[in-house]
Amino acid sequence: MINNISIKAINMQTLKYRISPFLILLFLLPVYGMSGQSGIEPADIKFVRQGVKRLIFDPEQAIPLASLDPGNIIGIASMHPVHQYTSDPATYQLSGDQLRISSEAHSESSIWLGGFNPFATYTLDLEACSGRGALGFEFADKDKKERFIVSIRFDGSQLQDARLQVILDGRTITDSSILLESARGATLPARIRLQMLGSGLNLFFQNEGLPVAIGQVDFSQHLDLRQKRCLSTFQSGLYFDLSDAEVRINGARSELSTGLGQADIRVITYKDGHPLLDEGRLWYTLSIRGRALPHHIQGVFSLDPSVFDLRLEGVIVFDQNDGILRNEISTHLFYDEEADRWMGLTTGFSAYANPDEQKQILAIESKKDPRFGFSIMQARPTGIVGDIEDSHILFDEEAGKWRLLTCENLDGYKAVIMESDTWDRGYRRIAGPVANNSTGTSIEMIDGKRYCFSGSSAREVFVYTYPDLQEAGTLHMDLPPWDDKSGTRIWPNVVELPAGYPTKYIALMMDRYNFPGQKGPHWTYGALYLYHGTPE
Repeated sequence: MINNISIKAINMQTLKYRISPFLILLFLLPVYGMSGQSGIEPADIKFVRQGVKRLIFDPEQAIPLASLDPGNIIGIASMHPVHQYTSDPATYQLSGDQLRISSEAHSESSIWLGGFNPFATYTLDLEACSGRGALGFEFADKDKKERFIVSIRFDGSQLQDARLQVILDGRTITDSSILLESARGATLPARIRLQMLGSGLNLFFQNEGLPVAIGQVDFSQHLDLRQKRCLSTFQSGLYFDLSDAEVRINGARSELSTGLGQADIRVITYKDGHPLLDEGRLWYTLSIRGRALPHHIQGVFSLDPSVFDLRLEGVIVFDQNDGILRNEISTHLFYDEEADRWMGLTTGFSAYANPDEQKQILAIESKKDPRFGFSIMQARPTGIVGDIEDSHILFDEEAGKWRLLTCENLDGYKAVIMESDTWDRGYRRIAGPVANNSTGTSIEMIDGKRYCFSGSSAREVFVYTYPDLQEAGTLHMDLPPWDDKSGTRIWPNVVELPAGYPTKYIALMMDRYNFPGQKGPHWTYGALYLYHGTPE
């Protein structure tokens, strides 16, 4: 642990006594090179691409929630009980490593899979189907009074339709097609994947190659599954509606997944802005992409900066004490040692699911370490309301102020710096807007001096002085994460490393290539790019 970037990592995990700021400064000076090389500026660093990867429902990265594995079931009636909705029951039979569901007469039934999470991905591995019917996923309370069913209809091996059905107190609220017409007639069997996104969903099937989008819908007007009561009382199952039909499945599972792509990359820091290098890994918040806004999820990833082993560690949702769990993104998370709390800012994109709400910057905090598993952080308004996003916060000890760098829509998104005496409210602008289009704004330490970084639409990553936002050049990159036609509004994420690593600086960036096949506006980028930086 001594070799990590900051003595603060030791203090957070093992030390019980407060270390004076003077001793911390003495330790940090050689680590950050303040007494070594001098005068290095961001524009002096040459970044060379090391690797690229796009995590598309990556099974190696999935965090498991529940599963149905026919080959390991003993006592199916207890492990995975069946609920029959019709007087003529379907037959459930284990056959080797498969589960066979069949019915000669019309039957409607479901088999228990696990608990329910409105931000999880659900997968059904379909081996074969014959006859006519429907299969999919059901989310319901224990009495089956509230039911949310997403299913595909098949005729033999042909996909006929994809549907959403919501039933409340025995009354059908909606029963409508969510099929993308381009998918009609697709050939089964396939893996059927349902990506739940809080107030919306995506439905895919996959044989070989990439998943293919077959359905999408927003549904919170019918039943808002983000309600905290749904998380605690609903359960998930596999749904079958069969008439002289048979279905064979290899299994099913629910998990926290990497989604279609990742974006909005922000390194997790300490209160003063230094990056958190814990257990030999850097920690990042990345948005897990689903479709449009508000259909993304806040993921937490870690990376050993000596290699390229980016790993999904957890998912964070946010509670404003209004009974709804929200999937905000564009989060900056920091650890405050004095308060022994995880804190930060996030952008309230969930407002797009409710026409009565406004987008705003939210202050977030948690006593629990939110980097792992499924976490709920408390959120409250900061008073920063409007078209503002991508905030990076730190406490500037020299100024005695909290400062945040953010993007405000002022005839296009432009970087500005705000300042306050209190971390969660009372901000006023002290610098900016800059002249250039801005995105993914962050404040990073280079050779003992803070700089502001910003992606842009100008095919450049801009560098600005801190805190007055004067232009200080652009980043030099070989093979930037774009081509002549793609968007360039990326997040730079430059991090300085201590001695012992193969490079002095790394930058983790993303591209803006959307996932194919979805209908309407969507932001489903991107792949992740790792760069090593060396002063020229």
